[in-house]
Parts: sequence; C-alpha cells; structure tokens
Amino acid sequence: MAALEGAWHLRRRIVEAAGGTTRVAGVARWTPGADGFDCVETGTMTRPDGSRFEATRRTLWTVAPDGIAVQFGDGRPFHRITGGDRPTAAHDCPPDDYRLTYDFTRWPDWSVRWRVRGPRKDYGAVTTYRRA
Repeated sequence: MAALEGAWHLRRRIVEAAGGTTRVAGVARWTPGADGFDCVETGTMTRPDGSRFEATRRTLWTVAPDGIAVQFGDGRPFHRITGGDRPTAAHDCPPDDYRLTYDFTRWPDWSVRWRVRGPRKDYGAVTTYRRA
C-alpha cells in the first residue's frame, strides 16, 4: 500500500444507463495517517449539460488481514480490496448494488471500474490513476 503514497492524476467517466456522461479530472493524493493512508480526491466535475463544479472525496485505506479495507472519510466501511492484479469488491448499500473491479496490470497506471444497479441508481464508471 505504501506504493500509493503521493499524488496521482485521476480521470473519472460516469455513464448513466438513462443517458448522459459526467466526467471528473483532478488529483488523488494518498498521505500517511494514523492507521493507514488518507486519500483525498479533488477535481473538476463536468456534467452532461456542460455545468462544472469542484468535487472532493475522502477515503481511508488500511491494511486488513485479507487485503486493503477502504472506508469513507467518516470511517464507515466502504469495501475491501483483496489480492491479485484484478481484484473485485462490493459495497453493501441496499437497495442498490455496487460492484467494483480494480485493475493493477499496468502498474503504476491503474484503474477501478464500477457497476451500480438498483432502484435509485444505474450507472457505470471508470476511474484511471496515473502517477503525477
């Protein structure tokens, strides 16, 4: 996990099943914290209508017995990343279903792909990270 430390360029593409694509371009910065690493993503979000605003997301990454535990910035569980070059993960948020696939095969470039389905949400997203 120490290999994540520092700044990464990020690009996120969110495609709604009903149509429309939202994009985020910015930086993700992993810094050592008390129990692992804090990750703060900041960037510009561009909506399908062309409107733009600044977006921020914070997560906490800690080593767990079975891999890496990712939590929301407030400490609530988010998901776990387990071994391999293409680990999968799930986020439990009923009634919606979140499935993630990480891809570390082109390290140090890497990505995470989301598929979210449910009565409230239906979209796919891909975030790519490249060392700054």
